[in-house]
Amino acid sequence: MGSGSVSILTPKEKNPMPISTKEEDELANSSSAALLSFNKDYSSSDSLPKWVTVSLVISTSIALCAAIAFGFLFFSASKSSSSSIKVDSTPEVSRKLVKLKSPVVLLISSDGFRFGYQFKVDTPNIHRLIKNGTEAEVGLIPVFPTLTFPNHYSIVTGLYPAYHGIINNYFTDPETERVDTVLKYFDLPSDEIPSFMTLYFEDPDHQGHKVGPDDPQITEAVAGIDKMMGRLIRGLEERGVFEDVNIIMVGDHGMVGTCDKKLIFLDDLAKWIEIPEEWVQSYSPLLAIRPPPGYSSKDVVAKMNEGLKSGRVNNGLVDEGFTVEQKRSRRQECGGAHGYDNAFFSMRSIFIAHGPQFARGRKVPSFENIQIYNLVTTILNIQGASNNGTTSFPQSILLPSR
Repeated sequence: MGSGSVSILTPKEKNPMPISTKEEDELANSSSAALLSFNKDYSSSDSLPKWVTVSLVISTSIALCAAIAFGFLFFSASKSSSSSIKVDSTPEVSRKLVKLKSPVVLLISSDGFRFGYQFKVDTPNIHRLIKNGTEAEVGLIPVFPTLTFPNHYSIVTGLYPAYHGIINNYFTDPETERVDTVLKYFDLPSDEIPSFMTLYFEDPDHQGHKVGPDDPQITEAVAGIDKMMGRLIRGLEERGVFEDVNIIMVGDHGMVGTCDKKLIFLDDLAKWIEIPEEWVQSYSPLLAIRPPPGYSSKDVVAKMNEGLKSGRVNNGLVDEGFTVEQKRSRRQECGGAHGYDNAFFSMRSIFIAHGPQFARGRKVPSFENIQIYNLVTTILNIQGASNNGTTSFPQSILLPSR
């Protein structure tokens, strides 16, 4: 179900420009002009009887004396009360480690864990982390394209896909060999435990593609993830390190339901854009094309852009829920997909963090997953590589150090 890693990936790209944070707009001071009626002159004392004027003066004097006396008594009582009551204004700071000698981060990713899945079924272990930790209140914002590989690489580098180069789940690299290793670290002596570990769950993405985000299979998959989290928490508690470990649970993207009525077939677009089937590596929602030798990729892109200007296609971006296939014979009923614009709420995932450097029961605004890299390096007190995240972001999430 999972794999581990003890290293933080660092990019080999050029130094990217950091993202500038948007300052909150100040509310404009509202003002209103008094509407006065000048039909009558009230400035002359002759317009009122003298006895009325004397009565008003006496009443005003009595009210003023009473207000002064009440104010004096209230001030005296407040001063006396404040001297006997002490308010604890000490700000919350990061908690001391009990067993571990240095900070540890355990980064957990649940593939395709759409924001809201945690409410579909009883998830006591995940909600234990939420109750006693920090959560992005309305979800974690993925990068575009909202696919697995681009988002996982953005999480561990803090870079947008345009900078780290992983722009799809499919790419050609015949020299790459993958080795998945599962290691158990927390049984090692405290001073030998790695400072950074990762754990990956392939669910509920697998089920989401088959049946969509609203099928009972999703609730079963989410319940299974929660059981795995419970097993992890119990294992850390048995070793006496649960409260020492900074657990960060995220997803890489969300999921949206797709049905036949939202299918687009490339064969139907042949009048405007003709793409040989053997050139296509992946279809939906991103079209990945690898022209054979002898064809210029730039020329292919230019030709496609020319076709998009035909007036029949708006901008080349499929709307939420649409999928693309080559032929009409390749049909299925309903399922799920992702990869769409990261502005769609359905593409959001989760951010749940628990540990000595996270406040208990705190909700924070949504943020992009490229910020997680700086969050991890700050916890571990190491210098990270240049990235697209904001250097000041960790201070808005983490508790102040002691």
